[in-house]
Amino acid sequence: MNIMSKYDDALKKHPSTLSDTQIAENVNKIIADKFNENNTQAVYRKIYSCIDLTTLNTTDSREEVWKFTEKVNVFEDNHPELQNVASICVYPNFAKTVREALTVDVKIACVSGGFPSSQTFTEVKIAETALAVADGADEIDTVINLGLFLDKEYEEMCEEITEIKYACHGATLKVILETGALKSAENIHKASVLSLYSGADFLKTSTGKVYPGASPEAAYVMCSAIKSYYEKTGIKAGFKVSGGVSSVEDAVKYYTLVKEILGEEWCSPTLFRIGASRLADNLLNEIKEQ
Repeated sequence: MNIMSKYDDALKKHPSTLSDTQIAENVNKIIADKFNENNTQAVYRKIYSCIDLTTLNTTDSREEVWKFTEKVNVFEDNHPELQNVASICVYPNFAKTVREALTVDVKIACVSGGFPSSQTFTEVKIAETALAVADGADEIDTVINLGLFLDKEYEEMCEEITEIKYACHGATLKVILETGALKSAENIHKASVLSLYSGADFLKTSTGKVYPGASPEAAYVMCSAIKSYYEKTGIKAGFKVSGGVSSVEDAVKYYTLVKEILGEEWCSPTLFRIGASRLADNLLNEIKEQ
């Protein structure tokens, strides 16, 4: 078997069988049938514990990131009845700042690999990832090379992911598909399978920059790919939704899709994340009001 054929073989083992229209219909049915049973206080609390609390601003500074981390440090004192967020997500140059400031059991996540465009040398992506991990990152969020994927240069794309995974040295690797740029269900499915094949620990929808963010339809496709991959390989990958998820209603919709497609076991911080900033406050307000 030559090198290229193994990627084609991986795709053949996990075929995409539904059209965009069928996927939209399935999403609408799941949400119509199951949303209300998940729109509860218990689920709000669980979702809060699955948040990757994110600051990815051009204006971020060490002082601002330190203050951002301090808010997470005091959260459990102010809200002893709630579990803290899953992680703090920052640019890689702030991993050390978060590590120095953090006093609670919350993961440190860093975007890496030429985020958000992924348009730089593979060597730079590997170095940036390794430096972030050395400075304290527990998790790495990196974007696939969309140009390579769209040109069907699967070997080069997948090998890059594998090299970044190696540079993680045990840190969790979340591979971002940028579904708003991939557009079709077929593309999203193929990118999901190839990323899983290359060692992704999580699949993530979007960067939240430039292109449209998460959509329920993209989440459906990605969760279905994760399920297929798990059933055939026994490898259990997580799912992260990101990009424009700020309302409690939207968060519950994504939680519902994950629960119905992948099962209750995936509805925890180890296998489900939401990348957000405003959502945390909106969830807290909803919990307080009720």
